[in-house]
Amino acid sequence: MTDMTALAEQYLASWNDIDPTSRRRAIDTLWTEDGSYVDPLASVQGREQIDATIAAVQEQFPGLVFRLAGSVDSHHDVCRFTWELGPQGAEPMVVGFDVAVTDGKGRLQSVTGFLDRVPS
Repeated sequence: MTDMTALAEQYLASWNDIDPTSRRRAIDTLWTEDGSYVDPLASVQGREQIDATIAAVQEQFPGLVFRLAGSVDSHHDVCRFTWELGPQGAEPMVVGFDVAVTDGKGRLQSVTGFLDRVPS
């Protein structure tokens, strides 16, 4: 059985990893080859597109970090969790909610994200 809290933490750590080589290694470890990510601003499939999406978000929000906001709720191969994006140790600028589905072997098959609070 997959530790969904650890998986969510590793997933968010990949969004914070600004080194392209180690970030890609993390993505290759965390995601299935045909994994998909969708939120109100993006809809991508495959590790390469997921990596490009993360790089674009990092470019748009330099110096900000993603962090888990609360506990991870899970059952079967699905988990949901709230995350925050903001300066380290400060009030978050963005708050979102993700639903992740694994392949049953601990790898992300899909993540669907929702934005609960965004800057105006």
